[in-house]
Amino acid sequence: MAESFGVDAAAYHAARPSYPDALVQRIVDGQSTPSILDIGCGTGIAALQLREAGGDVVGIEPDQRMAEFARSRGLSVEHSTFEAWDPRDRSFDIVTAAQSWHWVDPTIGPTKAATILRPGGRLAIFGHVFEPPEDVAQALADAFRRAVPDSPFTTSGRRPLQTYRAGYEHIAETLRVTSLFGDVDVWQFDWTRTYQRDEWLALLATTGSLTPSRSKQGPRFCRPSDALSMHAADRSRWNTSRSPPRAAAAPSCRMGIMTVYERAEHGRGQLRT
Repeated sequence: MAESFGVDAAAYHAARPSYPDALVQRIVDGQSTPSILDIGCGTGIAALQLREAGGDVVGIEPDQRMAEFARSRGLSVEHSTFEAWDPRDRSFDIVTAAQSWHWVDPTIGPTKAATILRPGGRLAIFGHVFEPPEDVAQALADAFRRAVPDSPFTTSGRRPLQTYRAGYEHIAETLRVTSLFGDVDVWQFDWTRTYQRDEWLALLATTGSLTPSRSKQGPRFCRPSDALSMHAADRSRWNTSRSPPRAAAAPSCRMGIMTVYERAEHGRGQLRT
């Protein structure tokens, strides 16, 4: 699935939202020109913001198509997975992973991150949690059950923020038990964005539930519009005709959790404040 995001890197970059300024500033934490390694930088959405905040950013990206797009935006990107990446004796003030830490081998990632961080450095793991209104979420779940009944995204269960919060808390705990880092904080930045119909359908195509996959017959897509059209109520709700989208039908978006790990002066104990 990870390699599917690069099928149309430009569309991915256009559809994905940036991160709240407050989140970026908290990562940089007043440093003037921190050296930053961005793991799984993709098209460079977070890396560009970190650079604008004063960071000297190097990206790592395993998908060559995504890496090339990020380079076209003026970023320095090395084509590699984090596990295979050679730091060449480099160290960094900050290591970030925006929407990418779940692809990193948990037996390798924490130790390698701690090794390349300078004393007092920061590991910031963060991502978006898209939390549409309840009626929209239910309509989408119903459409998934009809279009792709074997998909793991068909169950309603907990709301996205609850699910992701639990996931980030688990990541935090796995970092604590390594004793390689100091305090582990879980931060949350809430914000709302209104999407027009076509904007939200484009965003859905960049998520793990609806990204294109490869087969012997070539690319295969589960398009959001296909899934939504499986339910008559969805056709009415989302106005799937070619008429202009209605703002009233747009879901809101909530920014989820950012987990930050700061390496202590000697790799253990409490951090300086």
